[in-house]
Amino acid sequence: LFIDELHTVVGAGSAQGTMDAGNLLKPMLSRGELRCIGATTVDEYRKHIEKDAALERRFQQVYVDQPSVEDTVSILRGLKERYEVHHGVKIADSALVAAATLSDRYISDRFLPDKAIDLVDEAAAQLKMEITSKPVELENIDRRLLQLEMEKLSIEGEGQSQIAIGLYRSSRDRLEKINQEIAELKQEQEQLSSQWESEKDLISAINVLKEEEEQLRRQIDKAERDYDLNTAAQLKYGRLEAVHRDLEAKEASLVEFQTHGKTLLREQVTETDIAEIVAKWTGIPVNRLMESERQKLLQLEHYLHQRVIGQQEAVEAVSAAIRRARAGMKDPGRPIGSFIFLGPTGVGKTELARALAECLFDSDEALVRLDMSEYMEKNSVARLIGAPPGYIGYEEGGQLSEAIRRHPYSVLLLDEVEKAHPDVFNILLQLLDDGRITDSQGRTADCRNTIVVMTSNIGSEHILDVAGDDNRYEEMQRRVMGALRSHFRPEFLNRVDDIILFHPLNLKELRLIVGIQLQRVRRLLADQKIGLELTTAAQNYVADVGYDPVYGARPLKRAIQKEIENPLATKILENTFMEGDTVVIDATEHTLTFNKKKSDTNGQSSDGVPVSTIDADLERQV
Repeated sequence: LFIDELHTVVGAGSAQGTMDAGNLLKPMLSRGELRCIGATTVDEYRKHIEKDAALERRFQQVYVDQPSVEDTVSILRGLKERYEVHHGVKIADSALVAAATLSDRYISDRFLPDKAIDLVDEAAAQLKMEITSKPVELENIDRRLLQLEMEKLSIEGEGQSQIAIGLYRSSRDRLEKINQEIAELKQEQEQLSSQWESEKDLISAINVLKEEEEQLRRQIDKAERDYDLNTAAQLKYGRLEAVHRDLEAKEASLVEFQTHGKTLLREQVTETDIAEIVAKWTGIPVNRLMESERQKLLQLEHYLHQRVIGQQEAVEAVSAAIRRARAGMKDPGRPIGSFIFLGPTGVGKTELARALAECLFDSDEALVRLDMSEYMEKNSVARLIGAPPGYIGYEEGGQLSEAIRRHPYSVLLLDEVEKAHPDVFNILLQLLDDGRITDSQGRTADCRNTIVVMTSNIGSEHILDVAGDDNRYEEMQRRVMGALRSHFRPEFLNRVDDIILFHPLNLKELRLIVGIQLQRVRRLLADQKIGLELTTAAQNYVADVGYDPVYGARPLKRAIQKEIENPLATKILENTFMEGDTVVIDATEHTLTFNKKKSDTNGQSSDGVPVSTIDADLERQV
């Protein structure tokens, strides 16, 4: 007798004064009348079965650990044939190895071989759906045909009105082109449909023969167990051999078909299919790099500099860490990269983390941000990993551990890290060193695919003192590192990959930031179909008004709001600028002027002042 979830037997079926199922088993177990195997988890065993000592001593405890990756591959090879028959596809051996290795590396909340088996099962099911569904090439032709048929009906319906306004000839020419394209597409559709049906029928016939072969093998095994050797011999050397010959012939036909022509259907699960399923489960891109992504990674500095002006050292360090991770060269037991960004306020520390999240995930939402000023108290440590047992909120989990569990592949931004309580850094030690964090309930969050960015203003006064003086850079660096070491413990700093100093922004860099900030204003005006152009003089004026070396780029946002957005909003409400207009902003000695661009001007504003090409300037600087 095998009892799964054995702990449910203890106390099962009992009412007050009656026996439960566990007590009913004890007499039979003690007399040896019942051979029983039970399965339960270590936690449930300790919680339920150890309390009943009489039941516990009647079982011999055998601890079953999860198998290794090599053992899992062997298990998958044993199950391979069953899954091939069930799904009607082939499974490559490389896919089995990939399922074991990738699940072990990236799926941390489940155990082998269960998670590897589920990977293979889902990949095979997905491929089976592709075989039974219409191929993409055929779908595209069907969609294009439908579009052309609708256009044809529309032109034919408007024929009389076209004659009336003298456009009949152009409509007739367009109709002839449509009819010609429809004829070509229908011919291609017929050819592809025939090929798809042939491939699908061949694969279906192979699957039917495989199922019959599997059924015959089971019948032979049963006959041999029953010592019905006559039936076993007839099946083995008669029907089974005939099925095997038919199967080999069909498979040879399929191989020949695939060798001599372009196939529409795949019938083998590969390691790429496994990688796609892992990426779907975890959000971690483990599949091979596409050429477009390779180019993006090689030019990552270019993309980051479009949002972060200056700060060459910081951009290069972060880009190198990302490239190492995606090329498979990073330490597998640590986060992708961990950085401390030091510098004055408003120089781009937080913006670089946002830009990195957008570059990698095409969305700022992939940024997991924790403002460490909220963790200044000693008891706030519990908010990161969850409250201890017995306290309110124990079941809810921690803000840091839950965020990483939901987004294992993300940028983790710990803003103004110096404001956190010293006990918080004890939690971060295991995150930075081992790439994991354990919450109050003992669950482990995998941080090995996380980029950890910590920002701090420590030592910013020393950076501002030597702004623009390259000769005193080493002295400034020594002072800043001294201030950092006096605030953080050595074991914490030693686990960080790189400590990067952000330099104060100069006026030239601030003028380029004006162009970036105005993109947001342009997007808002584009919703109202109003264009916006800025002359070089206006660009310099806004940068001069918003320049403050102590506060960085943040005063620039306030300057744009005061000098551009407020007057522009008033003029739009006064109907000075309406839909379809382009606003040209120029500067006089003490203020900005707002004019409407004339439709016949060519690179000139309404008063003849050249318009600044901010985006081109920005591209040249990058």
